[in-house]
Amino acid sequence: MSTSKKKSTSGNRNAWIVGGVIAAVVAIAAIVAISSSSSKDSVAVGSLQEFSEVTVTGDVLPAFDEETNPDPAVGMLAPVLSGKGFTGNVVTTESTGTPTLLVFLAHWCPHCQREVPLLVEWEKSGKMPAGIDILAVTTGTDSANPNYPPSEWLARENFPATWPVMADSADKVGGDAFGLAGYPYFVLVGGDGKVLWRSSGEVPMDELTVLLTALLPA
Repeated sequence: MSTSKKKSTSGNRNAWIVGGVIAAVVAIAAIVAISSSSSKDSVAVGSLQEFSEVTVTGDVLPAFDEETNPDPAVGMLAPVLSGKGFTGNVVTTESTGTPTLLVFLAHWCPHCQREVPLLVEWEKSGKMPAGIDILAVTTGTDSANPNYPPSEWLARENFPATWPVMADSADKVGGDAFGLAGYPYFVLVGGDGKVLWRSSGEVPMDELTVLLTALLPA
């Protein structure tokens, strides 16, 4: 009788030990899974940041509608975006007195993929009008979509080093502030900070040159 009780007590103790080990293994596996998931959802690819926190100063522009003419945003003060580039460098759209063409790009957009090489050649060829700054904003970024990450895409295309690139937030704060309605999306802001022109979709470079030349001060 005494021997039976000892065996029972020992068996229970062993069961508790085994159960404890299993629980510990499950807990560790859960932590590893969470850590792995968090790593996959990280905003960084290598040492580069594909997203940044973007702050908006000023009133947002109405959503762009190509069928609405004239564009109600023209003549409005453009909001100022403050964020960061892929390497963590500070980027802002604040006016420096020079007209600025903002180009909003999405890495997965086939229209953007066709437009970027044209913009690169446009700059290299010297056909880009003088007296204008170009600033790109990568927005709509999604690691589940093709051609990710945007930093590698623009690097492959030899995007001009003289053109600052701002990484938008995951929820497109920057794009929404400028009324983005499609890709690629262009907004020309004058040296006084007011909107001069907006357009959505591919724009031939010859047409872009003519438009900018006509809108920019002599």
